Amino acid sequence: MSSKPEKKETHQANGAVPVDHLTSPDQGQLVEPSDFLGPAAVEAVVLESRANAKGVREDDALLENGSQSNESDDTSTHQSPEPASPLKETSFSIGLQVLFPFLLAGFGTVAAGMVLDIVQHWDVFKNVTNLFILVPALLGLKGNLEMTLASRLSTAANIGQMDTPKEFWKMITGNMALLLVQATVVGFLASIAAVVFGWIPDGHFSLYHAVLLCASSVATAFVASLFLGMIMIGVIIGSRKMGINPDNVATPIAASLGDLVTLALLSGISCGLYKDLESKFYVNPLVCALFLALLPIWVFVAKKDSATWEVLCSSWEPVVIAMAISSVGGLILDRTVSDPNFAGMAVFTPVINGVGGNLVAVQASRISTYLHMSGMPGESSKTAPWRCPSPCSTFCSSDVNSRSARVLFLLVVPGHLVFLYTISSMQGGHTTLTLIFVVFYMTAALLQVLILLYIADWMVHWMWNRDLDPDNFSIPYLTALGDLIGTGLLAVSFHILWLIGDRDSDVGD
Repeated sequence: MSSKPEKKETHQANGAVPVDHLTSPDQGQLVEPSDFLGPAAVEAVVLESRANAKGVREDDALLENGSQSNESDDTSTHQSPEPASPLKETSFSIGLQVLFPFLLAGFGTVAAGMVLDIVQHWDVFKNVTNLFILVPALLGLKGNLEMTLASRLSTAANIGQMDTPKEFWKMITGNMALLLVQATVVGFLASIAAVVFGWIPDGHFSLYHAVLLCASSVATAFVASLFLGMIMIGVIIGSRKMGINPDNVATPIAASLGDLVTLALLSGISCGLYKDLESKFYVNPLVCALFLALLPIWVFVAKKDSATWEVLCSSWEPVVIAMAISSVGGLILDRTVSDPNFAGMAVFTPVINGVGGNLVAVQASRISTYLHMSGMPGESSKTAPWRCPSPCSTFCSSDVNSRSARVLFLLVVPGHLVFLYTISSMQGGHTTLTLIFVVFYMTAALLQVLILLYIADWMVHWMWNRDLDPDNFSIPYLTALGDLIGTGLLAVSFHILWLIGDRDSDVGD
């Protein structure tokens, strides 16, 4: 139970009359409320004042006033925080907040596609074709790691777990150490998957190429995650200060530079290591050993925070499975791009995968935050139904999550049209944008996002009801599925265009 000073502070902050001491209108002196009110009346006044305080809190927009309440929270650290209220946003406000980071992320994927379109002709990509298998797996790190970090920090910021400097720095250092551990391990496992998936179909194995893949993958994953993790922290701090919902902007911005930075690092590092492959054969093993030797340091730092330590011990399953799923998409890309008839697919793959992953990550992060405001994972709640949702409830209901799903889905066509025009104006992809090509491409993109948004609605609630935090478990699966579905649908589209003889599109020229 709150003490009297705490009651007085709460009531005065919300414009209610303090009931601890009241002035007698006849005597002009302070008297106890029990002097002229019965016990029932006093209790009624107290309950009404508490209800008013709660009502004011629930009517406040979560993020518009979030930055204004930070100072008052610091003065009552010993007081138990009240549960946060669900997000109250209109379709227009959701679309307005998502639009700019969505376009920024899209142009980042376009730039990544242009880079892939160029580097696919480099000697290292021609001679070590397994690098194409690494591309979706490493680009998927932004979904497996950076987007999960963004979702986790966005939820923590929205529910007040980063309001004090002590909580803030504890959260940041623990999560950055966790990110570096995951990046190093996943980068190493991705290189093993690339070697295995490349060796099984061809039956050819090269130890030099395997070590090259390992060194390139681990170094790329570590450096990219370090850079993008710092960007994410800055974005979430800035969003809170500007009164913007971090869930709407953090995950797309995580991807805006993610694909470009990761692909540029992979290309540059692999090219540099390939040049020293024969003359300085010890360089590649040394790079692998260096980053693996740093693992105990990051584990020690992550262990200091109980929350990040719990994530570090329990979150490997979704990250590793997501990496394997993305690697299957990479195998499809490797087999398709290696065919001269479908070389133009390289520039579009990061775009369709990036857009789908960005949109579904925003939706998953929003649903997760919405559920965290109603309780803890595993708790029975009206907001987390046990049954599988129907497509109508996912896209056509009046619920705030359904509203955001519609907004995100409606962004697909105009967004991709802008990105396709940008690619065409930069003469990328070896493909002329004919009407039939645009129709097939848009069909694949719409189908991909439609499937992902529905899966997100089901998966986040399913994980919540099974005492799993969706911030840590859902986004890796969703973005990896986005890579696999997007790459598969795009490959099918290119094959159909080639079969029906859409020569005007110059596919593969």
